[in-house]
Amino acid sequence: MPSVRFFPEGAIAAVPPGTSLLEAVYAAGLTMETPCGGNGICGKCRVRVLTGLPHGIQDRAKPVSPFALACQDLVGEDDLDLEILEVGENSLQIHDESLALSCAHIPRLTKRFLPDRGRTEVLAGGKTLCLEAGNRTDSLFGLAVDVGTTTLAVALVDLRNGEEAASAATLNRQTRHAHDVLGRISFAAEPGGLAILQQDALTDINALIAEVCAQAGISAADIYEAVICGNTCMQHLVTGIDPANLGRRPYHPAFRGHAYRKAAEVGLRIASQGEVYFPAVLSGHVGADIVAGIVATGLLRRHQPTLFIDIGTNGEMALAKEGRVIAASTAAGPAFEGMNISCGMRAAAGAIEAFCLEGDGRPVLKTIAEAPPRGLCGSGLIDAVAALVVHNGVASSGRFTPDGGAIAHFLERVNGKSRFRLAPHIFLTQKDIRQVQLAKAAIRAGIDLLLRQARILPEQVDRVLIAGSFGYHLKERSLLDLGLLPEAFAGKTEFVGNTSKAGARIFLLDAASRDWAASLAEKASCLDLADLPDFQAVFTASMAFPRASRPTFTATPAA
Repeated sequence: MPSVRFFPEGAIAAVPPGTSLLEAVYAAGLTMETPCGGNGICGKCRVRVLTGLPHGIQDRAKPVSPFALACQDLVGEDDLDLEILEVGENSLQIHDESLALSCAHIPRLTKRFLPDRGRTEVLAGGKTLCLEAGNRTDSLFGLAVDVGTTTLAVALVDLRNGEEAASAATLNRQTRHAHDVLGRISFAAEPGGLAILQQDALTDINALIAEVCAQAGISAADIYEAVICGNTCMQHLVTGIDPANLGRRPYHPAFRGHAYRKAAEVGLRIASQGEVYFPAVLSGHVGADIVAGIVATGLLRRHQPTLFIDIGTNGEMALAKEGRVIAASTAAGPAFEGMNISCGMRAAAGAIEAFCLEGDGRPVLKTIAEAPPRGLCGSGLIDAVAALVVHNGVASSGRFTPDGGAIAHFLERVNGKSRFRLAPHIFLTQKDIRQVQLAKAAIRAGIDLLLRQARILPEQVDRVLIAGSFGYHLKERSLLDLGLLPEAFAGKTEFVGNTSKAGARIFLLDAASRDWAASLAEKASCLDLADLPDFQAVFTASMAFPRASRPTFTATPAA
C-alpha cells in the first residue's frame, strides 16, 4: 500500500491506490479546505508534488505538472511526497456568543450529601442518577451544545449558579464529506457513511468537552448532563439514526427529539452515568436549533409580529404572531459560508469580512485578524455583491453590466470573462454572483411566502431577529441592498448570535422549559415551501437584485 507524506508537517498516511489526495490528507490527520465543494475550481487544495506521480483524473495525457489538486488527483501505485500550499483553517473565527436572556434557575440536576452514608446523591428530575463518594455538592456542571452544519460550539455551565464557566467552538469535521445537509444525507446512505458522520460529530464534541474542562479546571466526570441542539439532520447524525427520511417526501424525521439518552450509549465523554437531552424538533427541516432560538429570544412573548431567521447553509425561519408560530426552511446552500465561491474561504485569518466602496470609489475592506487578504468569507461576500448592486456593477438579472457602471475600474477581463477585483488575487466571477443569487433567493422566497401565509405585510413586521454565528457579522444595509430582506425591514433587524447554544443553556437551567418547548413543537405550523403552487415563481422573482436606488460615486480613483 503506497504511503503519502505531507510537508512541512511530516505527517504520513498509507492509503490504497485510487484514493484521492484529499482523503489522504484527512487520513494523515491534517485539515484542508475545499471551498468549491471539491469541484476543482477554487484551487485551495493545491499541493506541490515533490516526489512520486499522482494519477490525474481529468486529463492524464497532459505532461505531469509539479502541482496537483487534492480533490481531483489520485494516489497511484508509488509513494508520494507532497507539500501542502494552503494552510488549514486552524484560525477559524467562530462567534458563539448570543443575547443573554434571563430564565428560571430550576435545573433538572441537583445534588445532596448523605452524611450517614458518606456519599453524594446526584438527582435528575428527583430520581437518583448516581452516588459519589464523599461530599461532592460543590461541583455540578452541565453542557450546552450547538451542533451546526458548519460549526460546533459548547458552553460549560455551572448548574449551581447558572454561570457559563467556559466555552469553545470548532469547525464541524463533517464538512470534509459534504458542506450541506443534503450532502450529509447522501453520504450517510453510503456504506459506513452514517457511522463515519456520527463518529466525526462525537470526536468534535468530545474534543470541545476536554477543552472547556481544561479551561475551568474540572474533570469531565463533573458534567452530568448535556443538552444537544442542532438541526434535524444533525440530531439524527449525533444519535446514529439514519436521516434518509429527511431527503425524501414526506420528510418525516425518524427522531423527533424531546428524548433522553445515556451519555455512554451516545459516546459522549462526561460522567459515566450522565445523560444527554435532545430537545424537540419542529419538522424534518426545522430542527431543535430553531426551537432553542425561539426559547432564547422569547419570541412568543413579543406582542408584535416578529420574524426569526437563521441565515446559513439552511435558511430556517420562524414567524411569531399572536402567540402562534409558523416555521419554514429553505436550502440556501453553502455560498454564505464562503463555499463554492472562486476566492471563498471560511471565516479565518485573512478572510475579507467587510467590504465597501467609499464615495470617491476607493475600496475599503476589513480582514479577520487584520491579516493580509487571503480570500472572501460569507459576510464579506454579501458586502461585495451588495456594493456591485448599489453601484450598478451588476444588473437586476445578476449579470455584470456591459460598461461596469460606476465601478468599471474594478472589472477586469480574463479569458474573455469579466470578474470584479476586490484586492490583488481576490475577485468575484459571474458564477460567484449566481451562487449568491441562488442563496439569497431561497431565503427571500421563504420570507415572502411565510409572511403571505400569516397574512402579514413586510411593513407590519415589528422586529427581525437574525441568528447564527454567521448572521452576527452581517450588516442590515448589505442584506437590504442585496434584496435578501425587504426594504420595509430597514431599522428593524437585530443580530442575536448563537441562539441555539443560548437555548440549550436555558434547557439546562430551567427544566420546565423542555416540556414547554416540546408543546410548542407540537402546536407550531411548518410550511413546506416546495409544496406551494407558486413557490417556483416566487423563487424566480427573488433572484432579481434590487435596482440601485442610492447615489453612487462618479470619480475614478487614482491608480
